[in-house]
Amino acid sequence: MLRFAIRSLAVLAALCCAWIAFAAGARAQSEDSLREGVGEDRERERELSGAAARLERLIGAVQREVTLLEGRLAEAREELTAARAREARTVERRDAARERAAALRERLDEAQEKLATILDERYRSPGPGLVTVVLRADGFADLLETVEFLGRVQAQDESVVDEVRTARAEAIRERRRFTRLAERQRKETAAVQRRRDALAGVAAGLRERRSELREARAARLDALRSARADRRRGERRLERLLERRERQARQTTGPGGPWAIPYAIVQCESGGVNHTPNSAGASGYYQFLPETWAGLGGTTKHAHQAPKAQQDRLAAKLWADGAGADNWVCAALVGQS
Repeated sequence: MLRFAIRSLAVLAALCCAWIAFAAGARAQSEDSLREGVGEDRERERELSGAAARLERLIGAVQREVTLLEGRLAEAREELTAARAREARTVERRDAARERAAALRERLDEAQEKLATILDERYRSPGPGLVTVVLRADGFADLLETVEFLGRVQAQDESVVDEVRTARAEAIRERRRFTRLAERQRKETAAVQRRRDALAGVAAGLRERRSELREARAARLDALRSARADRRRGERRLERLLERRERQARQTTGPGGPWAIPYAIVQCESGGVNHTPNSAGASGYYQFLPETWAGLGGTTKHAHQAPKAQQDRLAAKLWADGAGADNWVCAALVGQS
């Protein structure tokens, strides 16, 4: 009966050890998964931070290009305004020359018509002949004055026609010159406008690119904040897990205690039972091997034969505040090695 009870206790201790080992493995797995998650979040943070920094540099470069192009675009707009003003003035002068030429044409037609009428009247009703003039002249002086007067009248009529014809020809030349100038300025204005439109198109494209980069950077920063929050939550969970494990590891109380080493190791090694020697010779609450027990100064052949107080004292000596944790296989299983 006693042997059956001992065997039952041994089986129970083995089961306890197995459960503790499983629990320790589960805890280790949980810790590993948490550490892996924190590491992944930290790596993601680095990637997102680097991506955001690269986008920030690209935004800066695009912004400099936008600023440069906007300056050139402003210059092109001013140049286009000036070119349009020059073209408008030239067109105005051309139209004025055209109107002047038209007016002079009408005046020339009138003068030519008037002169033709005068010549026709002279032809149909010829004036006094030279003899009549001589006979009617009151002396030589009066004769000279009369002849000179008639010459001036004819010369004046012809001069008016010549002056009008000359003025009209000059107006036509001005009109043609201003027409050519207006055409050249129209082409220059069109070229300036094309340049302005091209600059405006490039600037608009760069502004759109800048907006896209800003949206991409904002998305990266949002993802970075999310990754940082995930990493911090993972770190807090990991810290709580390690703190809880540390508290459990330091705990020496438990059924049958207090104990000289963490109760988790005792639970794994013996289940808190004063076992007789197993196949390896380990016995007692702390599963001392015979040679270890003797080396520590045990007063009995096997540890289980000594009182618990002696086993506690020698276990504390072997534990050495954790420095001797490797003397127990279960220390590694419960995370105490």
